[in-house]
Amino acid sequence: VQLQASGGGLVQAGGSLRLSCTTSGQTYGRFAMGWFRQAPGKEREFVAAIRWNDGSTRYDGDSAKGRFTISRDKAKKTVYLQMNSLKPEDTAVYYCAADGTIITSSMGTASAYDFWGQGTQVTVSS
Repeated sequence: VQLQASGGGLVQAGGSLRLSCTTSGQTYGRFAMGWFRQAPGKEREFVAAIRWNDGSTRYDGDSAKGRFTISRDKAKKTVYLQMNSLKPEDTAVYYCAADGTIITSSMGTASAYDFWGQGTQVTVSS
């Protein structure tokens, strides 16, 4: 499975960005994709995830809920992360991840994903 992430960039606080991640793998069964981020000197943290078959979602309560929306386009095999009202503390490298057998309770856990994209930099200026 290969994942190709894109859409990062430099934006002012309060602005928006939409990240995309396209997968080359099979998306049946318990396949799910997630977004994680890692700021300099910090641990990689969960942002949002989506179950491919039914579109059910999970969000990190502190950082994402209310500002970020994860969605997927089945035909394009692409997951999106719409980020609104961006804050300087959202600055990080954003990684997409995928796994074909992940259980719902593990969708927010980085180690539960077998496949990772290359990361895309998001920088929010104040």
